[in-house]
Amino acid sequence: MPFKADLGSEDGYLLGGDVEDIAIENGLKFYVDWQKGQKTGFFVDQRENRSLLERYSKGRSVLNMFCYTGGFSFYAMRGGAKLVHSVDSSAKAISLTKKNVELNFPGDSRHEAYAEDAFKYLEKMGSNYDLIILDPPAFAKHKNVLRNALQGYRKLNAIAFEKIKPGGIIFTFSCSQVVSKENFRLAVFSAAAQSGRSVRILHQLTQPADHPVNIYHPEGEYLKGLVLYVE
Repeated sequence: MPFKADLGSEDGYLLGGDVEDIAIENGLKFYVDWQKGQKTGFFVDQRENRSLLERYSKGRSVLNMFCYTGGFSFYAMRGGAKLVHSVDSSAKAISLTKKNVELNFPGDSRHEAYAEDAFKYLEKMGSNYDLIILDPPAFAKHKNVLRNALQGYRKLNAIAFEKIKPGGIIFTFSCSQVVSKENFRLAVFSAAAQSGRSVRILHQLTQPADHPVNIYHPEGEYLKGLVLYVE
């Protein structure tokens, strides 16, 4: 449609009325804001990685940074985590996370949620966790800010390496198209070296098959992740 200066914008559905605002993924239920939430309102590209996290959660104290609506948190709870703390700078996201807790685990005291800046939370926290999820929003959407983005990934992971308990596991991600797999790994490896701790790669993660990558557009492999064991 040609652009018109007097044409306003409006959220809504092209066909039908309002739809059910609950999505089900692997038996877990999630309230979703389809119209105003990030992306489609729910990050389906992380579903396989959430299932993997569930396998590592039993008996662990879990910190889910940049939790959005709590996806990783609930897989950790179902996996038998001892406690789960969800952190996001958005008060709206934290409110939705709390609703999702009650939807899946009503009255469960293992979960707490905090609306707080991620870096400030990490810097002031003690060594209380042995499983940490770092799934930040894109630090770089354009190549001219790539250097700052890589510094952000190094800083974020360095704090996690410093604070996590011995024998802990870190799930760390980048969803920035302009950050290559190699650059992300180098940023994480630099953070590990800075911490002076022994770190091993358990898994190398990406998006699922329904988010295919055109061989001529490698930037389409936007989701990069590592599962790391920290001695």
